[in-house]
Amino acid sequence: YGFINTCLKSLVVEKYGEETWENLRLQAGVQDSFLTFEVYKDEITMQLVDKACKILGVPADMVLREFGEYFFEFCKRSGYDHMLRTLGGNLYEFIENLDALHSYLSLSYQASSWFVFPQEMNAPSFRVEKNEDGSMHLHYYSDRRGLCHIVPGIIGAAALDFFNIEISMEIVNQTEEEERTGKKEHIVFLVTQNPVFSCKERSKFSSLPQYPADSEKQPDKQLNKEDLEKAKNAIRDRGNFVCPVKKSHWKTIRGIITLGKGKLLRGFDPVYPKSLWIDTKTFCNGLPFHLVFDKELKVKQAGVSIQKIVPGLQTMDICLDQYFSIVHPEVPFTISSIQKFINSQFVFQTRREMMPESWKQRPMLELRGQMMWMESLQCMLYLCSPLLRTLHELEERQMHIADIAPHDVTRDLILLNQQRLAEMELSNQLERKKEELRILSKHLEEEKKKTEALLYAMLPQHVANQLKEGKQVEAGEFKECTILFSDVVTFTNICAQCEPIQIVLMLNSMYLRFDRLTTVHDVYKVETIGDAYMVVGGVPVPVPTHAERVANFALGMIIAAKGVQNPVSGNPIQIRVGIHTGPVLAGVVGEKMPRYCLFGDTVNIASRMESHGVPSKIHLSSSAYQCLKYKNFEMTERGEIEVKGKGKMHTYFLIRNKTATENEIMGRP
Repeated sequence: YGFINTCLKSLVVEKYGEETWENLRLQAGVQDSFLTFEVYKDEITMQLVDKACKILGVPADMVLREFGEYFFEFCKRSGYDHMLRTLGGNLYEFIENLDALHSYLSLSYQASSWFVFPQEMNAPSFRVEKNEDGSMHLHYYSDRRGLCHIVPGIIGAAALDFFNIEISMEIVNQTEEEERTGKKEHIVFLVTQNPVFSCKERSKFSSLPQYPADSEKQPDKQLNKEDLEKAKNAIRDRGNFVCPVKKSHWKTIRGIITLGKGKLLRGFDPVYPKSLWIDTKTFCNGLPFHLVFDKELKVKQAGVSIQKIVPGLQTMDICLDQYFSIVHPEVPFTISSIQKFINSQFVFQTRREMMPESWKQRPMLELRGQMMWMESLQCMLYLCSPLLRTLHELEERQMHIADIAPHDVTRDLILLNQQRLAEMELSNQLERKKEELRILSKHLEEEKKKTEALLYAMLPQHVANQLKEGKQVEAGEFKECTILFSDVVTFTNICAQCEPIQIVLMLNSMYLRFDRLTTVHDVYKVETIGDAYMVVGGVPVPVPTHAERVANFALGMIIAAKGVQNPVSGNPIQIRVGIHTGPVLAGVVGEKMPRYCLFGDTVNIASRMESHGVPSKIHLSSSAYQCLKYKNFEMTERGEIEVKGKGKMHTYFLIRNKTATENEIMGRP
């Protein structure tokens, strides 16, 4: 179920961060979120665990153990805290009732997914045995291989939290399942434990040299050894101490003396009548769903409701396994197997071929209950109830609430579960809607990023942000920046001899190369008009290295242009580049298609440097030359030239960067 995968995601995000989870799920090829009651393939969980081991560099057993510890905490946070705490008064009882908890949860989980497809919760099973030394053997059964290391994490966390004890668990046997039907993984853990005392408890127990209060009044009444042993045995028999725990002498006394009375506690001894004060009819009517059978599985007694549903049981001494199969635990139908798992809940299912004709078209009846071995009669008592989750299941079997004994809580469970299912279905719908909204929100965020990227490609980021907020963008004056213009040599002739699509492809190929270089050298692309390409350094963010950035960009343009083919001649195209440094005024022009434009004589002079340039050369004004003079660039003097509208100007050519390689200029690795 999605609950498991959600827990795994929560663990990774909480311990290792959102980025690690994103990396993990992408490598595992799984979705980002999971619905709690949705059924997912086991391969998803296994993939996540496998990739987590590789990414974190941790062995699988450590990852699973940590997951087990976290899973326990996650269950508590998810509202199962009280349910877990009430399973048992000690660790033995806690483990012994885990199967019962799974059985209860399967009612909710199966019913919640019933409208999609019915599927039983495939939970692991536990069987625990006490040893003479107080340790335990925990038998773990599962259809899923390789997950057994989760168990020590869960059980260890529960022991520490609920019973204040630390345990150690080691695998003593790992075999292919033989004692249960089907192929099951069977792991046997040896569980030993030691007490964990708080500082307060330690100081309290260590400072108890005196007797309890009443001992001052009765100094002659001391505990003799025999009474002490009896009391200790009585307490041990009651199961209060599951594993060996070393206790101080005074804590033992304190545990077996009633505070304020000074009397030994006695073990509880039930009182039984000399004969059973209930007749057979009353018993069979009062417990309408019960069976008594012997070692050969011959039925000796049956409740009236079972007889009504399975008339064959009215013939005494028939074999029980002819009419029923064991659904849970998955064990052979023999008395020895049942005795071995006697502490488990047993689920029986009627055999279709043995049912009356009227029942054969209905779903088979399932019974769930407890096995009790009666040593004196050498018979097994099966106290059970119909396993029904909803009114719909009751109707399918054409049964009624009246068929269930008034004292049987199954009546209440069916009615309460019906209401709970409606609430859970509503909860599932809300969870699905929440997931849909999360996905839509994620897609919206992605589209927003695309829109912003497009906007930032057209306008400087701080300008775009001001426009988005509805603010007016004030024009700004920049005292010094470097502007570059470039164009394609003989572009008019190329256009006259080519198809329009060829021109578009040529310019697109060239501009893609130039655009990449603007990112490499961190210069701002102002605009393109036809074959003209304009960039600026030091605008909109002033930087002292504006001239060097534009110069390196220009050198990259010359190299990049060699990779663009002239559609007429088939040779590489040639470009002219002009650069000038000076002051400008910059601001946003227009509302419908706003543009960030530069104004001032610096723009005109930079354009003149390009138009009066030489093919495949970078033409510099004297101001640009002065900025680059001591910056490790090789430049040659062109001399005075006549510039349209400006008269005579002293200009230069930029040859190369003395310290940068071609790969560095082009931004290659």
